[in-house]
Amino acid sequence: MASTSQSDVTQAIASVYRAEWGRIVAILIRLVGDFDLAEEAAQEAFAAAVNQWETSGIPDLPRAWIIRTARYKAIDRLRRRTRLTEKLEWYAASGLIPSSEEPTYESDEIEDDRLRLIFTCCHPALAFSAKRNSEGTETQVALTLRMLGGLETDEIARAFLVPTTTMAQRLVRAKRKIRDAGIPYKVPETTDLAPRIEAVLTIIYLIFNEGYAATKGDSIVRADLCTEAIRLGQLVRQLMSPQPPSEVTALVALMLLHDSRRDARLDEAGDLILLEDQDRSRWNHLQIAEALPLVEESLRGGTGVYALQAAIAALHCQAARAEETDWAQIVRLYEVLERLQPSPVVTLNRAVAIAMAESPQAAFGLINQLAPELDSYHLFHATRADLFRRIGAFEEASQSYKRALELVTNDSERRFLERRLREVQP
Repeated sequence: MASTSQSDVTQAIASVYRAEWGRIVAILIRLVGDFDLAEEAAQEAFAAAVNQWETSGIPDLPRAWIIRTARYKAIDRLRRRTRLTEKLEWYAASGLIPSSEEPTYESDEIEDDRLRLIFTCCHPALAFSAKRNSEGTETQVALTLRMLGGLETDEIARAFLVPTTTMAQRLVRAKRKIRDAGIPYKVPETTDLAPRIEAVLTIIYLIFNEGYAATKGDSIVRADLCTEAIRLGQLVRQLMSPQPPSEVTALVALMLLHDSRRDARLDEAGDLILLEDQDRSRWNHLQIAEALPLVEESLRGGTGVYALQAAIAALHCQAARAEETDWAQIVRLYEVLERLQPSPVVTLNRAVAIAMAESPQAAFGLINQLAPELDSYHLFHATRADLFRRIGAFEEASQSYKRALELVTNDSERRFLERRLREVQP
């Protein structure tokens, strides 16, 4: 392999990290049986790649190179620990010690490893060990986002609106619980899936959301995470065939519908385009056609949280033009969703639908009630600013855009908000 420029190496490593982190960590956890060791070894392998790939060139199989190097790093860490001779012998006998042959780790094995990782992170013991059940579910979700999605702790903390230190402590406790309780690293039998399926679906959807509206970075879209979440949802649905729960089917449909608009969400400069302004001919209509029957199937099984959201997304995708959107029906669906899953963010979305179905003025009362709970949420202030803009209250819009800009962390959204702010300033 020939020498490679630093910029090419940096780009290659970033690409492998975004696309392969979850696969790599899942494989390493199976090999070493330790979450912390797997994560640390993977991080060291990526760091080693920075220097070695620049000298020797980018390998033909970057993922396999990282896995092989990470296995070496894991062995080195084990050797530095005391009284682990027997464990090292066991690892060598079990195949941890790598051969000279370059491993490939093709798709079937990787899919199994990622499913193992999801279901391990969603083991009921992690929820029951928490002080509150809601915190337990959040910890399950956060652990999988960290281990499978490669999200940083501060990114996960923002998703749950908690301090980074709080989230870091939860992650440490969760990994310790898995180790101390001997939670098995496997996909459970079908009869044992029910206690974990809600957390599994939550995890998959949060991975999708981080891809659909990334908290950090230059672009708001991370296609790799969207694709990964859809694939995992389809895997879970297949795992629970022939009669998967309606909410599993609904989540797959919901992600397909949202993802179908991906190519129309950004302009050539990478700047955000709102739904009402998107070129609908650029939507993936084959994906929409695949999703719509799944929406109907899920609604026949009941009106769960994901089924209602999928129905809302379907109404958007079925409108040939923005002005043809059935906003009145969307308001009704949000009312049902709000009763089923009370949340200030759901209420905010209902307020937006009311503004579109009736008028911006009709939504202000509801919006203002949310201020205490959503003051640190940039989309609350961006929504409020947009309603002021629509009624010509430019001074109030300007103040809300400025507050949103103080909170936003994604560069694409920042550029959009800056453009909107310039539009309402004298």
